[in-house]
Amino acid sequence: MYFRVLKFLLLLVATFLLFGAGDLQAQYGFDAPGIATSGGGAVGIAPVDPDVDGGIIPIGGTSQVVVLFRNEGAQPVETGKINLYPSSNASAEVSLNQCAEGPLASGAECAIAISVKGLRTGAWRLEMLMLHSGRSRLVTATLSGSVEAGEDSSNSLTNDIEALPNEVEFGSLSTSQALVESVVLRNVTSKPIRISDLVVRSSTQSGYSVESECDELQSGQACVVSVKWSPNQSGPATGVLIVNHSGPSGLVSVNLNGVYQPDAAVAADIFPSAVPGRGLLVSSQNEVEFGDAVASASTITVSLVNTGDTALTLNEIKVSGSDNGLSIAGKGCAAGVVLEPVSACPLTITWSPTRLGEVLDDVQVLHDGVRGILVLPVRGKAEGVVSQDQKAIILQDEPTRVIGSDDPTSEARSGRSSKAASAQNAAGALDGLKITSFSLKRAIVNGPGGSRLIFNGEPVMLGGIMWDVKIQRDGIEFSNGSNRILLLFDRSLSSLNRATTQTSGSSAVVEN
Repeated sequence: MYFRVLKFLLLLVATFLLFGAGDLQAQYGFDAPGIATSGGGAVGIAPVDPDVDGGIIPIGGTSQVVVLFRNEGAQPVETGKINLYPSSNASAEVSLNQCAEGPLASGAECAIAISVKGLRTGAWRLEMLMLHSGRSRLVTATLSGSVEAGEDSSNSLTNDIEALPNEVEFGSLSTSQALVESVVLRNVTSKPIRISDLVVRSSTQSGYSVESECDELQSGQACVVSVKWSPNQSGPATGVLIVNHSGPSGLVSVNLNGVYQPDAAVAADIFPSAVPGRGLLVSSQNEVEFGDAVASASTITVSLVNTGDTALTLNEIKVSGSDNGLSIAGKGCAAGVVLEPVSACPLTITWSPTRLGEVLDDVQVLHDGVRGILVLPVRGKAEGVVSQDQKAIILQDEPTRVIGSDDPTSEARSGRSSKAASAQNAAGALDGLKITSFSLKRAIVNGPGGSRLIFNGEPVMLGGIMWDVKIQRDGIEFSNGSNRILLLFDRSLSSLNRATTQTSGSSAVVEN
């Protein structure tokens, strides 16, 4: 009995060894796909939801859609490259790939986030293909949704480069000053985009120009484009700013609009408006008025004031006319004088009428401040004439010259210029003086301070200057240092001369 049982067990073991492995393999062959293994790899990675609802995306907006995957095999699986195939009204890219962080264990899940941007209204669809190390080698998922326009959106194609604003309105311009507006360009994608060219398309009279340093924009980065409008013709001015870039659309455009309506020209004010960073020269008087009863040499002094915020330099001061008896004193305001802000200098104007009637002239002050010139009208009416024979004459020595050259040396020119200025100042001290009585030994000089008796060879104080006196046949020479001033005698003032003229037609000088 025992022997029979042992023989039965041995026969059962032999039968299992002969047929058990094949039966087991056959049993696994009928299992569901994805469970079988080949070479140690699993078929088994699959999407948790093969059809993902991406929802509603506003036009121009971006939505993040998450797709989950699960390893349904018995072995770990590694994921590979992901390809996205969106519809034409949307763009997509992978923003997060958790499945690529390492092998996905059996039964584990991982997430992949897809960034979907709506470009045009309508339904959108996206097919996602991902490679992996399992037996099937490929897994797919489908994402779908719709793109809708917002209340302030238009049913137009959006761009990878966003322009803010998308239309530049310069408005109405009435002055000749140019206007500048800015346009911000921003990369709204997750990839770098290169700005290759910026150009304005408009007529030549519109006056549009563009300046920018935009080059390559990283994701979310922005740059500024400056659009300048300097119209050359009145009326509407339109144009288009075109930005060429390396994005899918290739370009973006911004409309430019403006209307130039210039004001009618008006007469310029004597004093211009202040300009920051420039000096502004003004006068204490708008007009130099000598009055209506001028019969002798008259002098008026005005103040020239720098009311700007920067120093200015006086370049030249001159009288427009040349034969009306107007002259500018060399003291005070003169060429080369620098006026600091809120500083002033005196401008002295002398009028010795050469004819009866009105004087209509101007003083021109050239400088490097705003406008560059200040014009002061000079007005007056003469009832008497100042004889030019009584006018002070500046005597100058011959300038030093270089042998073989007709031009003075630079030192001589500089010295002559300084001497001329000194002599001009000295001559101003004798303004208004006239010789009323004259002889070779003594003479009487009449001026604003009264009459003075002057002797030949004796010094005298006139106009605050000590003069050496030398009486000549035609007048009196006053000298002070290197300054020599000749004051001529008007013989018509001599009663003896008038009597002699009446009797013999000749003139004579009294000699005592």
